[in-house]
Formats: sequence, structure tokens, C-alpha cells
Amino acid sequence: MRIATYNVNGVNGRLPNLLDWLEETRPDAVCLQELKAPDERFPAEAIGKAGYGAVWHGQKAWNGVAILARRCEPLEVRRGLPGDPEDLQSRYIEAAVGGVLVASLYAPNGNPQPGPKFEFKLAWYRRFEAHAADLLATGHPVVLAGDYNIMPTELDVYAPERWTEDALFHPKVREAYARLLAQGWTDALRTRFPGQRVYTFWKYLRNAYERDAGLRIDHLLLSPSVKLLDAGVDRAFRGREKASDHAAVWVEIEALTAAAKPGKTARKRSASP
Repeated sequence: MRIATYNVNGVNGRLPNLLDWLEETRPDAVCLQELKAPDERFPAEAIGKAGYGAVWHGQKAWNGVAILARRCEPLEVRRGLPGDPEDLQSRYIEAAVGGVLVASLYAPNGNPQPGPKFEFKLAWYRRFEAHAADLLATGHPVVLAGDYNIMPTELDVYAPERWTEDALFHPKVREAYARLLAQGWTDALRTRFPGQRVYTFWKYLRNAYERDAGLRIDHLLLSPSVKLLDAGVDRAFRGREKASDHAAVWVEIEALTAAAKPGKTARKRSASP
């Protein structure tokens, strides 16, 4: 089973790129971020014609997350990260796909720091850590996929010395990521490529992609019951015309037997954070 995460940087403006990528790579489940579209403008019909069912949590002009499932409808389990009923930003959604509980997340950027945006990011991560721990406690196979807006180590940024004051590389957010791993999650891409520089994002400025001046900020974390077979980055799609500034990241995991599927015991949908 192949699960991918892809920050599309505008689902309607880059819809042809997304459809081409779906056709060429055929992932079984896809987590999208930065839809930049309200719910009513999500291109469900075009994605359906491509062979994918979808659930989504949109927001006008900003944010927005979705989960796609090939040849089936994802079963939505949660919409919104719990812990703060006043947080109405569309940054988190969960669904059951093929026996796996899949989450698509778009973490806050946090810049400029210090400041309220950075404090919101830290608070969001505290909520995410608590929810991740609850998911682990269920024992279900879970994949937490998305744009974490964190470079966990110096290996994940092309020039670490230039990012010391940035919210994506701040010690406090890197510590939050380390605490997630300490819960028992597996960083799929880093496990597949230990010690190697593997990037998932390149700015549009100064030929960053051509120079490979990138960042690794898109991650897939796997619960202990998920067996990792392979992982990678669909880097070539970043070089295409009108591409997102992110590349899709994917994992291959061992398919689950029907008896192991969590769908029958999945929690009821939560419509609010």
C-alpha cells in the first residue's frame, strides 16, 4: 500500500499537475495540504474522474487539507485538531483508508518569531503531541502525514547556519518533533535514508531547485504496527512547469489483512476541533 503526502500550494491553480501526478504514480492514499480553497471549491469531480474518493477541510485563500483514496471513499474520522475549540483554521483531518488511520496535517509556519504566530505554532504542536499519543494508545495502524513546517535536524536543511532564527528550525519546534518520535513514531523518510540529505521543498527564488538548496519539512510518521517497506520523494515533479514548491513524499507499507483493519472500531466523526 502506497501512502503519499503532497503540499499542492493551491489545489485549483495546480490541478493539472496534481492529476498528472496521480495518474503517473497511482498512490493508494494521498494527504494534501494548502488547498487554498473553501469547501465548495474543492475539485471533487475532477479528482473523482481520476479514480479517487476524497474528504476535505477547506478554507478560503489559506490552509486546507484533504485525504484521497484510490478506487474507494475514505471514511472520515476527525476534522480539526482537538484541544482548542477557538482554533478554526483548516489544518487537520483524519480518515480510514485500506485499514489504516491516515491523518493529513498542515502545521503552522510560526514566522515571524518571536511573536504570536510562533506561540500559536508551539501551542498547536502541544495539542498535536497529545492527540498523537492518544492515537498510539489505540494500537491501530496510523500514518501522520503532511507539511510539518519543521526541519528536524541540520541534515534536513541546505544551509543550517542561515536558519537559526527561523520558526521552522527553532530549537523549541525541533524538540517538539523529537518528542513525537520518542512516543514511538517512525520517521519513514529518515529511516529509509539515514545520514543522507533528502529534501521535500525548494523555494521558487534564486534557482533553489536547480541548486538543490532545499528543506525537508514534509514528513510521514508511522505507528509501531505499520511495517515500512520503502519511502521516497517524487522530486522530478517539482521541476515541472507551474509546480508546487513542495514535492510529494511517499511510503510503501505492508498491506493489512481484513482482520487487522481499524475501520470497524474507528471513532465517530468529530465535526469540530
